[in-house]
Amino acid sequence: MILDVGPLLRGEKNRITFEYMLAPIPMDRVKFQSDAHVTGEITDSAGYMQLKAQAHLAYETECDRCLDTVTGEFVLDFERVVADEGTLTEEQIEDNVDEYVIVENGKLDIDEQLAEALLLDFPRKILCTDDCPGLCHKCGKSLKYGDCGCQKKEIDPRLAVLAQLLNKEDET
Repeated sequence: MILDVGPLLRGEKNRITFEYMLAPIPMDRVKFQSDAHVTGEITDSAGYMQLKAQAHLAYETECDRCLDTVTGEFVLDFERVVADEGTLTEEQIEDNVDEYVIVENGKLDIDEQLAEALLLDFPRKILCTDDCPGLCHKCGKSLKYGDCGCQKKEIDPRLAVLAQLLNKEDET
């Protein structure tokens, strides 16, 4: 969405609110239920302009431990300082790329930065519950629904010969 911030720059208003839908960048193993719902405002306080936005994004994915389906909503708080083009040097913008959005010809386009922030801040590990036990490493059964019956104690194969010797001593 391209926002007209001309009224802020001319001093006609000190606040602009906005609300729109933003298509997220596709991610592996994550299905987005809809576009991100973005709400926010740009405020001007004696020439210092600040953008505050919040994006809500419903998703569906798999639990990283047990592979069950997990649905949820990711909420991103997005804040940037709004600067008019020409007020910052290229070096200042490059050094502080995550702090500024630049107004060009009285217009502000935050879609690219907001979509990138959604992608970068989205959780890398999603669990169905905080204490999800995951899958059995032997049989693959989900341990969330109970014990699978597999033997838990394993003998290190490098020491199996010693175990056989100990068993022979016990027999005699």
